[in-house]
Amino acid sequence: MTAVHESVLDAIGGTPLFRLARIGAGVGAPIYAKAEFLSIGGSVKDRAALSMVLAAERDGLLKPGGTIIEATSGNTGIGLAIVGRQRGYRVIAGVSDRSAPEKSDILRAYGAEVVLATTAVAQEDPRHLFNVVRRLTAEIPGAWLANQYDNLANPDAHVRTTGPEIWEQTGGRVTHFVAGVGTGGTVTGTGGYLKQVSGGAVTVIGADPESSSYGGGDGSPWFVESIGHFLHPETVEDRWPQAYRSEVVDSFERIPDRESLLTARRLAREEGILAGPSSGTAVAAALRVARRLGPEDRVVVLLPDSGRSYLSKVHSDAWMREWGFLEEPGETAVRAALEAAGPLVAVPADATLGAAVEVLRAAPGGVAPVALARAARPFGVSATEVVGSVSLAVLAAALADGSAKPGDPLGALVGPALPAVGVGQSAAEVRAVLAGQAARAAAGAEAASTGGGNPPAVLVLVDGRVAGVLPQETFES
Repeated sequence: MTAVHESVLDAIGGTPLFRLARIGAGVGAPIYAKAEFLSIGGSVKDRAALSMVLAAERDGLLKPGGTIIEATSGNTGIGLAIVGRQRGYRVIAGVSDRSAPEKSDILRAYGAEVVLATTAVAQEDPRHLFNVVRRLTAEIPGAWLANQYDNLANPDAHVRTTGPEIWEQTGGRVTHFVAGVGTGGTVTGTGGYLKQVSGGAVTVIGADPESSSYGGGDGSPWFVESIGHFLHPETVEDRWPQAYRSEVVDSFERIPDRESLLTARRLAREEGILAGPSSGTAVAAALRVARRLGPEDRVVVLLPDSGRSYLSKVHSDAWMREWGFLEEPGETAVRAALEAAGPLVAVPADATLGAAVEVLRAAPGGVAPVALARAARPFGVSATEVVGSVSLAVLAAALADGSAKPGDPLGALVGPALPAVGVGQSAAEVRAVLAGQAARAAAGAEAASTGGGNPPAVLVLVDGRVAGVLPQETFES
C-alpha cells in the first residue's frame, strides 16, 4: 500500500535500494545503490536538514519567526528550504559561485533567498562563502547558522535513519558501505551505525576525488561537487569538519574526475538512474571494491543526489568537451597538437619578473598561464587556479625600457587568462575561440593584442587541468 503522509517532511528518508545489475555485471560482489536522489528534496541532505532544524528548535537556537542561514553547494540549502519554509522560517542560502546553476534555481523555487559567494579564496578571506554567511548571521536578528560541517545533528540523522534502513533492507547482510565524504556527516553517521550494529564486521570505504586531502591528495580543485576537502594555497589553518570522524572510514578509493563523471553518465544510460557526479565517484569506488570481493559479500553504495541538478554540467556533452573530460572518436586534432607540443610551462603568481623570464624561455610561443602561487601541485595546474597570462616579449620589453626590474613582482604585467579549450574539441571550435579572442582585443575589451600584448594562444584542458599552451599558428590551415 502506498504511504500517506501529513507533511512532505514525513517523506524524508525511506529510500529504496537498487541492485546495479548492468554496471556491476561481472564484478565479484553484488552492488546495491541507496537511492537518496528519491528523497523529497532530491538528495541525502534532506535528512541532515530536518535533523539540524529539529535539534536547533529543541535547544532554543531557532525560534518562531527566525531565519535559517547556511553555506551550501546546494543540496543542504534545498533541504533546509523545504524544512524551513514548512515550519515558517525565512531561509537564506549562501551558495558557492561554482555550484551548478540549477541548484540556485531550485532554492529560489522553494522560497529561499540565494547569496552567491566564492570558495576559491583562502578560508580567512572575508569574501569566502563561510565568512559571508557568518556575517549575515551576526547581522540578522533571530538568525541561526546551521553549520552542517560542525553540527553533530548532521551525522546523528544517519545514525537514526540511513544506517538502520540499510541494515534492514539488506537483512543484515551488508559487508561493505561506500559513500563520498563532504561534510563527513553521511559516512560518519551511516558507517558508524553499520559498524556498531554488525559488531565491526562492516567495512566503510570513503569515495574521494583524487586530489582531495581527505584521501591523501594535495587539496587542489576538482570538478565533482559536494564531496572532498579542498585546500586553497593561501589558507593559513586547514580545518576539517567536526561532523567527520576519520576513524569510521577504513580506507579511501581516490577517483579521478573523468572516471567519476563518465560513471555518472553510465548510470543514466545503463541503469536508468539520473544521478549527480558525486554518485559517479561513489559507484566508481564501489566497482573497485566489489572487484576484490566474492559473491558472499554485499556492497551498498550511497547515491547522494539527482542528476537533474547537473544537466548543464556532467550530463551536458558540450560542457564535458569544453573542460576536457570527453573526447569523441575522430576529433583528434587538439590531442595530436598537444602531444607534439613541449611540456606545460606555468608561472607562479608570486614570481619575480626575472624568475618568470627564466621560466618563459621554455614556453611554446613565449606565453604561459599565471597560476596561484602554490597551484603547481602534484596533480598539476587546475584551470580554476589560473589567474592570468604573461609572455616573454612583454616582460623583456619592460626590463629593456627600465620600467621594471628583475626583482619586481609580476603585478600589472600579468594579462588576462588565455582562453581555454578542451582536448576533445575540434580544430574548428578552437579557431572560433581564437577568433573571438581577437575580436575582443580589436574592440578594446582586452589590452592591445591578447593578454596585455601576449601572442594569441589557447590553454588546452585535460580533465579540467591545463595540459599545454598552443599558439594560434598551430590551428591555421
